[in-house]
Amino acid sequence: MSSDPAFSDDVAIRVQGLSKCYQIYDNPRDRLKQFIMPRLLRLIGRPAGQYFREFWALKNISFEVKKGESVGIIGRNGSGKSTLLQMICGTLHPTSGSIQTNGRIAALLELGSGFNPEFTGRDNVYMNAAVLGLSKEEIDARFDDIIAFADIGQFIEQPVKTYSSGMYVRLAFAVIAHVDADILVVDEALSVGDAVFTQKCMRFIRSFQENGSLIFVSHDAASVQNLCRSGVWLKNGELEQVGTAKSVSEAYLQYTLQEIYGDESKLTSTISAAIGDEPCTEEPVPDAEAPPTIDYGAVASMRDNIDAASGWETGRAEMLSVSLEHLSQGKEGIFEGGERVCMRLRAIAREPLQKPILGFVFRDRLGQDLFGENTLPFTDLVPTPVGAGETFEGTFEFRLPILPDGQYAVMASVAGGELYDNEQHHWMNNALIVTVSSSKVRFGLVGIPFERVKLELIHE
Repeated sequence: MSSDPAFSDDVAIRVQGLSKCYQIYDNPRDRLKQFIMPRLLRLIGRPAGQYFREFWALKNISFEVKKGESVGIIGRNGSGKSTLLQMICGTLHPTSGSIQTNGRIAALLELGSGFNPEFTGRDNVYMNAAVLGLSKEEIDARFDDIIAFADIGQFIEQPVKTYSSGMYVRLAFAVIAHVDADILVVDEALSVGDAVFTQKCMRFIRSFQENGSLIFVSHDAASVQNLCRSGVWLKNGELEQVGTAKSVSEAYLQYTLQEIYGDESKLTSTISAAIGDEPCTEEPVPDAEAPPTIDYGAVASMRDNIDAASGWETGRAEMLSVSLEHLSQGKEGIFEGGERVCMRLRAIAREPLQKPILGFVFRDRLGQDLFGENTLPFTDLVPTPVGAGETFEGTFEFRLPILPDGQYAVMASVAGGELYDNEQHHWMNNALIVTVSSSKVRFGLVGIPFERVKLELIHE
């Protein structure tokens, strides 16, 4: 725990002016020269030379993680994410700046870090847990639980050099899950685990988040938005953006697409607007048709947000309108879960588009994709090129899912190309805002109207 009296008790990690510089030598002789020559030159009063190149992995990084807060760190490979995590965990020392931590840290960094490949799994459990601060008696008491969590069977008695990448992660995560940490640091190592173990890890992480602080690194923006409240974007070793996980992920997505498109298309940011926190004031509307067997009561109101939607554009095409419409009788702007609706997207081409695409994604407040579609299933069968200045429209008819209470956003876009090779010409993050009230959905992110639920005794 930090001894700095100015270090607040509600702060788990404080990073201030953090920088890390590596000395890069072109050949081994330069390393020897750097060790000897500067000292000799200083003795004879001449300026010391430098026989290496400087590489700054991190430059002047500053941010705080509050107790109980979850922070996602994103950035391209080589941006300094792993270097930052290693310094937070104390396995690297900064060139300048400081890191203050408040509590025990458990970390899952690069694959197999902290393991001796010649030792058995059992030996590595004791060694790794001891490094994390547990006594032998504490490890003895938790060993069976660690092995049960890892679920690697008799391989626990084999040298870890014989393990697969998935087994490495199983054992490493099992250890950090049982050391009673205050701060959990998870790098991208979980991506190598199978689906069953990954879900087990996610259940542990969600349980840990109730009391602990989490630093989570992933290239998966959806996972960052799902698990984290705040986001940190590192770019070329520098702090590019700090904010909500949603806003940082959206900015990073625009940046990565710009890198893919290169100089052929320039993505210009449009006005930023987030889903508001204001409560819904709409009154539920009674169903005009016969009610379902089970009353779910999901009523949604919609408002057009296209003029304030965040996103980017290339200038080659522009979204004009995004609307959700009833396919049966209903009050304008009010929708009920389970009813048939039509999503209507309209755009104009500023340049000819041989393969135009219109699509949308329905997202929750965390930015998680719930459902969506695009026009490719139609245009693959019926090619529909559009000329410069022409307006075109995509319509999507479907049954609106039943949603839990809260606010949702519809992302809409117009693109050109094919499914795996396309260019987004106008991307709008919050084109529609949908507020759901009086919902009785009990499980999951999206509900469906069950037509019948029954319990009966079977007499055989």
